[in-house]
Amino acid sequence: MTPDLFAAEPSPAERAAQLRAQLHHHAHRYYTLDDPEIPDAEYDRLFRELQSIEAAHPELLTSDSPTQRVGGRVLDAFTPVRHRVPMLSINTETDTEPSGARNFDTRVRRALGLVEADAPVDFVAELKFDGLAMSLRYEGGVLVQAATRGDGEVGEEVTTNVRTIAQVPLRLPAAAPPVLEVRGEVYMRRDDFDALNDKQRAKIAAGAKGEKTFVNPRNAAAGAVRQLDSGIAAQRPLSFFAYGLGEITPPDQGGPAFESHFELLMQLKAWGFPVAEQTALCRGADALVEFHQHIGASRDQLPYDIDGVVYKVNSLALQRQLGFVTREPRWAVAHKYPAQEQLTTVLAIDVQVGRTGKLTPVAKLAPVFVGGVTVTNATLHNEDEARRKDVRVGDTVIVRRAGDVIPEVVSVLLDKRVGDPMPFTMPHTCPVCGSTSVREEGEVDYRCSGGLFCSAQRKQALVHFAGRQAMDMEGFGEEIIDRFVEAEKLSTVVDFFRLNSDALVGFVLREEPFVYKSGSAQTKVVKIQKELAKKLVASVEKSRTRPLRRVIFGLGIRHVGETTARDLARFFGTMERLLKANLETLLLIENLGLTTARSIVEFFAEKHNRKVVLELLKELSPQEQPGNEPVQSIPFFRLLSELSIKGIGMVTFKQVVTSYPTPQKLLEAGDADLLLVGSPPMKICDELRKAKWQIALQLVNEIGLSWQIEEGENAPQLGLAGKTIVITGSMESMSRERAKELAEISGAKVAGSVSRKTDLVLAGPRAGSKLADAIKLGVHVIDEVAFLKLLADSGVEI
Repeated sequence: MTPDLFAAEPSPAERAAQLRAQLHHHAHRYYTLDDPEIPDAEYDRLFRELQSIEAAHPELLTSDSPTQRVGGRVLDAFTPVRHRVPMLSINTETDTEPSGARNFDTRVRRALGLVEADAPVDFVAELKFDGLAMSLRYEGGVLVQAATRGDGEVGEEVTTNVRTIAQVPLRLPAAAPPVLEVRGEVYMRRDDFDALNDKQRAKIAAGAKGEKTFVNPRNAAAGAVRQLDSGIAAQRPLSFFAYGLGEITPPDQGGPAFESHFELLMQLKAWGFPVAEQTALCRGADALVEFHQHIGASRDQLPYDIDGVVYKVNSLALQRQLGFVTREPRWAVAHKYPAQEQLTTVLAIDVQVGRTGKLTPVAKLAPVFVGGVTVTNATLHNEDEARRKDVRVGDTVIVRRAGDVIPEVVSVLLDKRVGDPMPFTMPHTCPVCGSTSVREEGEVDYRCSGGLFCSAQRKQALVHFAGRQAMDMEGFGEEIIDRFVEAEKLSTVVDFFRLNSDALVGFVLREEPFVYKSGSAQTKVVKIQKELAKKLVASVEKSRTRPLRRVIFGLGIRHVGETTARDLARFFGTMERLLKANLETLLLIENLGLTTARSIVEFFAEKHNRKVVLELLKELSPQEQPGNEPVQSIPFFRLLSELSIKGIGMVTFKQVVTSYPTPQKLLEAGDADLLLVGSPPMKICDELRKAKWQIALQLVNEIGLSWQIEEGENAPQLGLAGKTIVITGSMESMSRERAKELAEISGAKVAGSVSRKTDLVLAGPRAGSKLADAIKLGVHVIDEVAFLKLLADSGVEI
């Protein structure tokens, strides 16, 4: 249709009304239906237009305007509100097991005089939200009052604060009754709660006074609703679910006539109120039990907290027949789940060592029943988390256990702390084996560095060493290794080579119960037979000549994958030379980053690991395979680029390489000659004369590597061909293995760690230390979208 160019412009009042209607519509689509029709930018544009009209014409401002969600004046106190229809409490079923649902059904049927032959009762099953009960009053379709439950008879008016909640309609459709009171729950989503606490911690870290973190979403929601300053309330993300009615215009005066509770809920949804999607019709006790079990199993996956479910008789006629007892409805009951949070006392803080060497502080607790079990331990995750929560021995703490999640300490009740107990500090040595505990830069976890020696990591180390990508010891699966460890036949990787086939014959591999036809339980014993024993030992013997790269990978050095293990083997040639390497030598290897280099140095510096490796070398004769030719030469410029000399950049290094093509020639040059070139060569010589670089140069010479003058970097501008890329984090459209495969097809080299020679880092969600290394070294970081474009530029079909 052609627009009427001569149509009169709407008046400010007309345009404001149009904008309010549009914004209400789009807010409902976004917050309630989760189905937006316009982009956020367009919504913001309409919102700003309405703001400007109201600012120019204050007389046009209405209480239902979307602009009023941002908060209003600061109140001196809350005004008491007497509920026209009391907000009564619901009886709680004390049996938290599923049988509690049957108990309720039995009581309802008995009260209705039903016998076994009668049809099942229809119920509505809902979630019991862990938030703040709220009553919303609408007159003429406009929100005029919001009040807390209070004592059920009298609550507090919190209208200004509730207007800030995006899911609460400020105006209802024309079909809504003249008077409508909607009952529901104000709550805070878990992700919004976490984001709020992150902001609070940032404020505290910045030195803000009077700020604190919140204990749980319910407390945060209640605190936001009861803020006297609605501007503060508007900054705290709240949500709302509707589940019932208070006062409503009766049918004989134009109000709706409902026959069932479920019909009522569906009408509330049609009027724009959010109703939990889990709400369900249930026929009889079996359906209630099934609902209770289903919600219980999925409870931890919900984006908000619940502490139970609610059952209500669906028929409103039957509700009236059942009536109330001591002001509680007979037709409804709350059926709770076991509490997920309880108070207890910290008796001690121990440090546990995981299979990968991670050190985790664990609070030893006075026994407390929480989440359906008795809890005596709770994780503190890491030193930073323990210090942030300031958990100390003797403290009274809130412990949370949700589903199968490991119990954790949520917070400390500082007002109950006695005296001044010492803050927690992570030990500098592993509590299991005494090896040094290390914490990599940018990481939150400490780890035991004795990976080949520590008994806590023993099984993990042995399984990895025997694995197919490492020593490929056929027959040595986790089950057999577990048995050998328990029988003390395997303590370190060296013990594989000390196994004797005669000693293994008759060894009990597995014991498990089985049942005879008569029904008597017996024990099935599986023993290693002579042929299996010979095969296991033969597999070990075959592994003695595995390539050096497999041996290095099998050691389980942190950050050393198959690619890095191959690069180390090609560069050093022997394990003995690798043992001599310092940080500076390792940095000369192409694509080996600082984090990985430090990890390698720390691994071999740990005396326990070193002892095991030296013993291992007596058992092995590594033989390289074709396709893994050793490195013959390295660019001199690569060495210079690793030098950190203030005021000297890459251009200067390239100029030095032109005049002095090897480190020997540079070091042999006289001071007079160097001065002719300038002061930079003098500084470079001073750096190369330091002990750490002399060790590196001596080892390079011992390996027999020569120095290249030119690096020959001629990578194309487009695509990935010729580039070195590191992949970290997870991918959305493909696995990391597929991303690596596609990068290699495009002609790129995929490295295991970040260095100055890395061209690109592909970083997906949950990227770790490699991303931190890339940022530190100034390496270009791309996301998955950019990666796909580069693949296309390289001519690779995905």
